[in-house]
Amino acid sequence: MSAIETAVSGNPKKRLSSGLTVTQKVFVRSRNGGATKVVREHYLRNDIPCLSKSCKRCPNIVKANAQGEFPNFVLETDPLFLKNGKIGKHYLILDTNIILSAIDLIESNLSFYDVIIPQTALEEVRNKSFPIYLRVRALCKNEEKRFIVFHNEFKEETFLNRNKDESINDYNDRLIREVAKFYAKHLSDVGINVVLLTNDRNNLSKALNENIITKTLSDYVELLPNADELRDLVPSEFSNDFSRPNEVSYPEYFSTSRINGGIKNGTLYQGSITISSYNFLEGSVSVPSLPKPLLVIGRENLNRAFNGDLCVVELLPRDKWRKPSSTIVDDEVINKNDVADNEDNEIIISDQERRLLTQEAIEAQNSKEIQPTGRVVGIIKRSWRLYVGQIAPNSINQSHTGNAPKSCFVILMDRTLPKIRIRTRRAKELQGKRIVIGVDSWPSTSKYPEGHFVRTLGEIESAEAETEALLLEHDVEYSPFSKNVLDCLPKEGHDWKVPVDLQADEFIKKRKDLRDKLVCSIDPPGCVDIDDALHAVKLPNGNYEVGVHIADVTNFVKSGTALDHEGANRGTSVYLVDKRIDMLPMLLGTDLCSLKPYVDRFAFSVLWELDENADIVNVNFTKSIIKSREAFSYEQAQLRIDNPSQKDDLTEGMRVLLKLSKILKQKRLDAGALNLASPEVKVYMDSETADPGEVEIKKLLDTNSLVEEFMLLANISVARKIYDAFPQTAMLRRHAPPPATNFETLNNMLTIRKKMYVSLESSKALADSLDRCVDPEDPYFNTLLRIMVTRCMMAAEYFSSGSYSYPEFRHYGLAVDIYTHFTSPIRRYCDVVAHRQLAAAIGYETLDPSHRDKNKMELIVRNINKRHRNAQFAGRASIEYYVGQVMRNNESKQEGYIIKIFSNGIVVLVPKFGVESLIKLDQLSNDANTSEFDENNYSLKFKDTNGKMRTVHIFDKCEVEVKSKLDEATGKRRAQLILV
Repeated sequence: MSAIETAVSGNPKKRLSSGLTVTQKVFVRSRNGGATKVVREHYLRNDIPCLSKSCKRCPNIVKANAQGEFPNFVLETDPLFLKNGKIGKHYLILDTNIILSAIDLIESNLSFYDVIIPQTALEEVRNKSFPIYLRVRALCKNEEKRFIVFHNEFKEETFLNRNKDESINDYNDRLIREVAKFYAKHLSDVGINVVLLTNDRNNLSKALNENIITKTLSDYVELLPNADELRDLVPSEFSNDFSRPNEVSYPEYFSTSRINGGIKNGTLYQGSITISSYNFLEGSVSVPSLPKPLLVIGRENLNRAFNGDLCVVELLPRDKWRKPSSTIVDDEVINKNDVADNEDNEIIISDQERRLLTQEAIEAQNSKEIQPTGRVVGIIKRSWRLYVGQIAPNSINQSHTGNAPKSCFVILMDRTLPKIRIRTRRAKELQGKRIVIGVDSWPSTSKYPEGHFVRTLGEIESAEAETEALLLEHDVEYSPFSKNVLDCLPKEGHDWKVPVDLQADEFIKKRKDLRDKLVCSIDPPGCVDIDDALHAVKLPNGNYEVGVHIADVTNFVKSGTALDHEGANRGTSVYLVDKRIDMLPMLLGTDLCSLKPYVDRFAFSVLWELDENADIVNVNFTKSIIKSREAFSYEQAQLRIDNPSQKDDLTEGMRVLLKLSKILKQKRLDAGALNLASPEVKVYMDSETADPGEVEIKKLLDTNSLVEEFMLLANISVARKIYDAFPQTAMLRRHAPPPATNFETLNNMLTIRKKMYVSLESSKALADSLDRCVDPEDPYFNTLLRIMVTRCMMAAEYFSSGSYSYPEFRHYGLAVDIYTHFTSPIRRYCDVVAHRQLAAAIGYETLDPSHRDKNKMELIVRNINKRHRNAQFAGRASIEYYVGQVMRNNESKQEGYIIKIFSNGIVVLVPKFGVESLIKLDQLSNDANTSEFDENNYSLKFKDTNGKMRTVHIFDKCEVEVKSKLDEATGKRRAQLILV
């Protein structure tokens, strides 16, 4: 049972002989029906500075920290002067809700300089939104913005005891007001005022009564000289312009107590909701206690849930259970004519939506595929972030003139998300541009969420705007590295070299000198951030010494530094078609850490003795110094290995590696490792114009597999070692077996259309059955099936070993009992942690406490899982964008495969371009009424545009004309397929 602590009061202050003041905080801790009084000492100081450059007193009271550093006074002597409102020169103090709701405006370079963040507000922000907390911390490191955190709860002059019966919100507001009063008095002799920003009526009233200069956010923005530029950035809930009529009536969410009770007694379910990309009226929530996901169907049942929200769902009666939709339902078709300012006539569900839902309910009655359905009754955590979209042209009055704010809709790039209503004076100016918006609220009386404009990225389809848009859409951190981060890099810069004296310090002495080994790297063409290198040599006893050498990133990235925090936050490098967003500064990634040839480099080496059967006789781990002899591309290495005239020792070593890798791969496959597929393509860019040239399916050579097998072996060996050393906090990676329900539809399609099926008893059974699913008349069918099986699998995830029992460590896809990521520390933070744990496991250095603490490790793995997933999606989106650009000038007929069939359309995959696209029934036929959808046999019969009856089935090979089309709704260019 969890404990609940309630602060009762504080005690009088007591001064110690050291000069510190101590007070006591008294709590009542409730646990299991009982209550315990808890007393905690709270130390107060008199040497916490105001950090204003104008102050003459604080520089005399500050003390150096443990590193001998003094605090940096950053608040300017000549801050912003406002004549309006008689404010004069001033600093700003922000309360919690202003920070939480207006962070986009606060971050803007158009306003908000010289800002004081009370510690009380920052802690509240941290508890309510950790991502916004990180954004505030980043602002405090931004030298231009001049933000400080004032530790008011530890300063004797600003600490207050909590009053009896005072709510925690009222207490925090009083603490923040005390900060404002302190600064007003403290800086009165230098002519600088402080302005407290709050939108809380109670706090505002009390502040004014206490003679504190106080403004609401919108009132303060109106006083600024650039108010015209800033009004659109004010969140809708704070704006003086935004009226909120009663348009509709969504069901109100359950109370917190009702939700907690329902989850506890099993009558309510909790999970993340996924909105269908083909039907905006359908979502699903995976619930561990139920065999199938809960379907949530209809706008009323979805009840304002966003894709990705953590929701609470109530199960509906059995007579309302349904099967997943077999109809494509597009928001921009059904609600195309909604006008943002025509609020009084909006209804929550249109007649067209009701007809669709009724028809599907009738069809579901006789279906064996019905699933339990539910309705959203609460939102635990919103997935809201910054979104990218474009203003819907038909949502604004083109004849409107004047500067008054008007409502308009922003259609987001992500089609699973609803339109957002914003109010702006610049709607016409922003048409045709990619814009960034924030979501503020979704009242139960509003058909659409309400938000505010943040900034513009540029013209739709410009490479710069589209690239930045996809980075924002997938929450990729792409801002330049801060000065604090860059200050952590070696002062020598590119001139840094491995010391000549190997006795220089205790850590270099511990390294093994492996520069005599014939080491080489094998990577994709043009790779500059070289993580790994290999060597192999035959031993006198007939066995082989094989080494995998990994860039020693942790030699430069020390725990707890700004550089380490930045790497932990970014989590991974992101690879786009035209650029790479680095996890670590380029100096490290492409030079000092990169295992470039012909230069000495620090490495972390895994050294095996393998026998002829590639079984491990012995394994050692050591920090090392290596000197790579060559950096090969996969193709160069393959040509060299295949060239019989090449007899040198380096080539012979690669041949040994290739021979052993084939044995390792076969043993993996025999154990049940899966050989899956994805429609991966490569886009070639013109080196001079940077324009996309052509697209081709990625080719895999034996050397690709060579590198992969030894990286897998290294990761497995390291996983065993760090788990032995740190059984509760080892950084590992797992892949859960997929539930059989994930394969029901696919197996049904296979059985009906191909008289085949895939087995799910084990990964070995699945792998063997995939090998059997071969169509002699279509060589690509097996690859197509592996692509579809990949989509039925669970996602692999990072985890801390104390979070699961050992049997749950298993990596289903690789068919191994334990696994980690160790081999790419330049581009993955997981590997950085694994390096530190391995270094501690072999006694090289002690392990930082953050990697020995279960709670802190849980925070790390949660972030890197999210960042890893986002990086994958961003990479795919980049390929999709550039493939669209290639197709603009390259219309052609291509071979495609039907992979989904709906009652009103089909989805076709084109292997050549790695794209899949929806072809709606109205594009297939001039008369949709002639169509017949046979759901049981996965077929669609229709009269084509030439008047000929035609039937298409799932898995059919077809010929399609491939064009490039700009989606008017989202502004995204996509493949348009026309069935030939």
